[in-house]
Amino acid sequence: MKAAERDDVRAAEDLRRAKDDIIEQLGSVIVGQRQAIEELLICLFARGHCLLQGVPGLAKTLLVSSLSRILDLEFSRLQFTPDLMPSDVTGSEILQEDAATRQRSFRFLPGPIFANMVLADEINRTPPKTQAALLQAMQEFHVTAGGQTRPLPLPFFVMATQNPIEQEGTYPLPEAQLDRFFLQIALDYPSLEEERRIVVETTGFREVKPRKVLEAARVLELQELVRRVPIAPSAVELAVALARRSRPGDRSAPEAVKKWVSWGAGPRASQSLALGAKARALLAGRFAAAAEDVRAVAKPVLRHRIVLNFQAEAEGIGPDRLVDALLE
Repeated sequence: MKAAERDDVRAAEDLRRAKDDIIEQLGSVIVGQRQAIEELLICLFARGHCLLQGVPGLAKTLLVSSLSRILDLEFSRLQFTPDLMPSDVTGSEILQEDAATRQRSFRFLPGPIFANMVLADEINRTPPKTQAALLQAMQEFHVTAGGQTRPLPLPFFVMATQNPIEQEGTYPLPEAQLDRFFLQIALDYPSLEEERRIVVETTGFREVKPRKVLEAARVLELQELVRRVPIAPSAVELAVALARRSRPGDRSAPEAVKKWVSWGAGPRASQSLALGAKARALLAGRFAAAAEDVRAVAKPVLRHRIVLNFQAEAEGIGPDRLVDALLE
């Protein structure tokens, strides 16, 4: 084994220990949601962005703000509303006057997008023009404002929450924009015991300050390390097969897909499955991704990339059931 490979293997073990430490620190402020936390870390270290699906009151904001403190990253929150403008996201130029010379000049005032971790709350409450301003930043890691292109601070991670599209006053994200999100993480209600703990711990005097585990520079190094993780040929074949079998026009598609799916996942899903598998393996302390890692990330990678038809909605068929059919 070469020296560079040995260093990568040691870094994988360091990340496993750091993951355990991060989860322990988050556990001091967040009750439950272990699977969602692990998927959030997979998304972060794979250098993706995530869409969070869950009812209000499940500590989504607290989860992201706590993670930003643990990783020593700057955090900002954007509350999307119907009257939000693109400049409210990216920033705008303001006219200012020099007190000494009385000369006027324009100065760029950065918007909340200029942070390491951005929580985009209720992203489908705002019109498509404002949604596009955020999604450009997610894809290109820079924003254009005042005729200039400005880079965003790295690492850059967006977590967006979305209301059910049946609610009044929502603007559903187009499929092409949904595809920009690396994972869609589903948060469920806490268990009975977890809800008891939440009530006890949040209605008394309890001040918890999670400590820092990693720094921004180290997060960037680990994001680069994910790209160097080797992946087994069988895992690549599985990733490609899952994406292709989700398309109703493909010969390999199962009957459930042909019956209930309008549009399947594109090539970006295959890439996300492979990258997600690499990040999961690395977080587990393994410097090699296997087919089991692809299976583990299949639902969060594919559930928002499969467009169900009217018949599926009428029969109460959800995307997770389709992914189960693909995995079988």
